[in-house]
Amino acid sequence: MGQTLSEPVTTKESSCCQNSKLKVGSSCMQGWRITMEDAHTQILSLPDDPGTAFFGVYDGHGGACIAQYAGAHLHNSIVRRPEYKAGNIPEALRKGFLDLDNKMLSDEGLRDELAGSTAIAVLIKGSKLYCANVGDSRAVACIAGHVEPLSQDHKPNNEDECQRILAAGGYVEFNRVNGNLALSRALGDFNFKKNDKKSAEEQMVTAYPDVEIRDITTEWEFIVIACDGIWDVMTNEEVVEFVRMRVGTGMEPEDICQDLMMRCLAPDCQMGGLGCDNMTVVIVCFLHEMPYSRLCDHCAKPVPLTETGLLQ
Repeated sequence: MGQTLSEPVTTKESSCCQNSKLKVGSSCMQGWRITMEDAHTQILSLPDDPGTAFFGVYDGHGGACIAQYAGAHLHNSIVRRPEYKAGNIPEALRKGFLDLDNKMLSDEGLRDELAGSTAIAVLIKGSKLYCANVGDSRAVACIAGHVEPLSQDHKPNNEDECQRILAAGGYVEFNRVNGNLALSRALGDFNFKKNDKKSAEEQMVTAYPDVEIRDITTEWEFIVIACDGIWDVMTNEEVVEFVRMRVGTGMEPEDICQDLMMRCLAPDCQMGGLGCDNMTVVIVCFLHEMPYSRLCDHCAKPVPLTETGLLQ
């Protein structure tokens, strides 16, 4: 579980941004942990690809350095790949994650760090959404009031993950890689990436992401991107219901993020660590070229919705 404080730090760092297509709110909170090791990114328009949006959540462990580096550089690593320029966004995401990991391994200040980070990145380009994930931070969408998972957690006891760990010379004990790491994919954690007979994708812990692709329609309402400090406490369905109900009252996305973190914060640290982690939440609302109030009015209506789409 990690070391905890005698009282949680509930000070929150929140921000918001908006254009004609998206309204975004984010917030993060240290909580019961000794330090804050999360990082996140929200960019409505990438400098190298104007009009394309990028959002990421990075849940660090063993220190904040890997998460902070990823938050500052992962989007650039992806956009500058030749696959990105050729229009192959999924492959650019995969190679961009590996490039960033390799760059950190070559950095004298990072390569010897016994630290790592999850990474979940959502890139929205035109009517396409791409979600790339390593670790157990998670993204879910609310589409016409219903939950659509955009990522799958990478845990050592998952069959495919376990097979890769064993093939790379590792083992799984207590649902942890070599009895230590609770994740089977991550940025950093270079002490688990030392098998010189295996590729980067084949290491017992790999930075190679799974990538999901979705078509954005007028039924898309919002997505929630968050670290496992949220998902360990609430299910996908509970989070989407929590957020949607508040959007329906007109609450601002960043305020909903704050409410969600406080809902997940444990009253004490006597529950096996649940609710005692750092917490970071990003909520991306789809405006479809309309005012946020239109989405709020829509979310205030009960499900099911019309079959022809959102905001009719």
